[in-house]
Amino acid sequence: MSDITNSNNTKLNDTNAKQYESMLTTVDNPFDPFTQFKPWFSFDIASGYHTLALLARIINTSNEMSEADQLAANELAIDEILMENVSGMHRRVMREVQQEVQQEVDSNV
Repeated sequence: MSDITNSNNTKLNDTNAKQYESMLTTVDNPFDPFTQFKPWFSFDIASGYHTLALLARIINTSNEMSEADQLAANELAIDEILMENVSGMHRRVMREVQQEVQQEVDSNV
């Protein structure tokens, strides 16, 4: 059976629901921003994309927000960037949220 992802990036299937977090990257960046952040960032800057600066201009967050709320704000900002995606270069990469973050998300619902 194929998995379905809802608007909160929760992957649903017959056995369980998993939370995912996203990062914005470009189609030509060969590095994983989750596990290879320094080379990913160096490639991004050298290529002139400044992806994190773009995300910072769009995201609506503060230090007073919980980590779960900050993750949700990040998802919304990435959604907005990808909706426009004028250059066609940006894309989303995802990974499963660590257990402690997922528990905080669940408790805030």
